[in-house]
Amino acid sequence: MTARTLGSLALAGALTASFGFAASAQETIKIGELNSYKTQTAFLDPYKKGWEMAIEEINAKGGVLGKKLEVISRDDGSNPGDAVRVADELVTREGVNILAGTFLSNIGLAVTEFAGKKKVFFLAAEPLSDKITWQNGNKYTFRLRTQTYAQVAMLLPDALAAKKKRWAIVYPNYEYGQTAVAAFKELMKAKQPDIEFVTEQAPPLGKVDAGAVAQAIDDAKPDAIFNVLFGADFAKLVREGGTRGTFKDRLVVSVLSGEPEYLDPVKEEAPVGWIVTGYPWDKIKTPEHAEFLAAYQKKYNDYPRLGSIVGYTTMKSLAAGIAKAGSTDTDKMIAAFEGLKVDGPFGPFVYRASDHQATMGAYVGKIALENGRGTMVDFKYVDGASVLPSDADVKKLRPAD
Repeated sequence: MTARTLGSLALAGALTASFGFAASAQETIKIGELNSYKTQTAFLDPYKKGWEMAIEEINAKGGVLGKKLEVISRDDGSNPGDAVRVADELVTREGVNILAGTFLSNIGLAVTEFAGKKKVFFLAAEPLSDKITWQNGNKYTFRLRTQTYAQVAMLLPDALAAKKKRWAIVYPNYEYGQTAVAAFKELMKAKQPDIEFVTEQAPPLGKVDAGAVAQAIDDAKPDAIFNVLFGADFAKLVREGGTRGTFKDRLVVSVLSGEPEYLDPVKEEAPVGWIVTGYPWDKIKTPEHAEFLAAYQKKYNDYPRLGSIVGYTTMKSLAAGIAKAGSTDTDKMIAAFEGLKVDGPFGPFVYRASDHQATMGAYVGKIALENGRGTMVDFKYVDGASVLPSDADVKKLRPAD
């Protein structure tokens, strides 16, 4: 056998191997996922478990369009610049044309801008900033989680019913906190013109001096407090404020604080009586949630957190969208998601065509102590559709695509 023949055979073998690899790669639908796993573990560890369970369920039933879903996940470094770099690597190196994830609002906004520029489909799972689907929205970006404006609007009836005039405000000084406070002020002033904001405490995210903040609030002598801190900042404020009596005889309205991610760490120090949005996982009796809960506990021998719901529903949404589109083509995915109905653990919801915001709602109730841990009582589910602006109002908020 000549050297030329051997070379030809080697080349043919290489081409065959290459073709076989390409064919194998086409057997899966790739989804690029990025998130702040290293810094926001309380939420994102359960979130990852949620989406992994969803992917397992979807693939066990044959996948979507006859192909298995494959998630290529990366940490975004909790930094907008790193997140954009990671998103670009997922698109250019890994060959994905569907992105999902992000937690912090500033990172969600950075990836939203990237998606618009690069014309890549992006499902923002968790970041709450209103700008993602309104002021900075684009045709390529959709958002699952109940956004900041809606969360505040859900709390508004209780805040107004208390008829408190003097309010203190505390929030993390970055995109999410700023937009939450802006929404609260706007909505409260519209219904209660004589409201006063006697102090605003805005520590940097993750760097709250809780003692100083609690003392400043107490010194201002408010009738009520609106809190937007979460995670470790929330825990520190609860402990310092509890020790100093900052919350005694004062109404506290707080976004996200009824989520087990944030209640669990404070244990018996959970601030009883706060009015919150959250997730009373052990008390929801709907068939959809019961099915999800049983499957989650069986798989992980643990109870779900709100992050579990978000991660699970993110992948279920993408599967539903791909199936409806009949393709992963970006334009077809966009068309499929506009008006897409999804069945999730909180019941059915829709991705609105007007602003690409999902109508998945949240639970509103009060914090109570049960068996040495915080939980929610007197709660109700508020459908996101009931608190979102009309399509006509959205046109004033959102740039034309």
